Amino acid sequence: MPRIYLIRHGKAGADWSAHNDPTLAPEGYQQARVMAEVMAPLGPLPLISSPLARTRETAAPLARAWSTEAAIEDRVGEIPSPAGMALAQRLDWLRHIAGLRWKEIDQSLQQWRRRLLEALLETEHDKVIVSHFIAINTAVGAATGDDRVVHFAPGYCSITVLEASTKGLRLIERGTQDETRVL
Repeated sequence: MPRIYLIRHGKAGADWSAHNDPTLAPEGYQQARVMAEVMAPLGPLPLISSPLARTRETAAPLARAWSTEAAIEDRVGEIPSPAGMALAQRLDWLRHIAGLRWKEIDQSLQQWRRRLLEALLETEHDKVIVSHFIAINTAVGAATGDDRVVHFAPGYCSITVLEASTKGLRLIERGTQDETRVL
């Protein structure tokens, strides 16, 4: 069964409620370099990234190590906040939904979840995906049958390992956990 290495991006240079698409903080670049050193012996593998700057920058050291480029995949991107929501309101909104179960969430977010899981289940070969806090929680929840939106706090550049099959996702190893500025 193919393995999916889900990597959370490195520490961003700005808070999610202060910037739509921040780049990595200096610490985030260092985290990405360390992650690349850990992952490099496993590849080269297909490398996928969310389209946001912090995930692309996190994937870059691994792409260099493997002499490749990360393919951009919208479906593994950040959970979308409601249209027209002010940046300052996003953190409170995210904290609210983080305490819910997927069945309690509006249809547009359930659709985002379905698209994310479809992207993961299309996996035919081992691959690395650089993504986001809620996306990784969504994948692990699907693999473990946990319907909560958030049930663990993946650390920056943590590596969560799943297996994909026609039966669904299976958790092999949960990435390291850490405090989060989000919740």
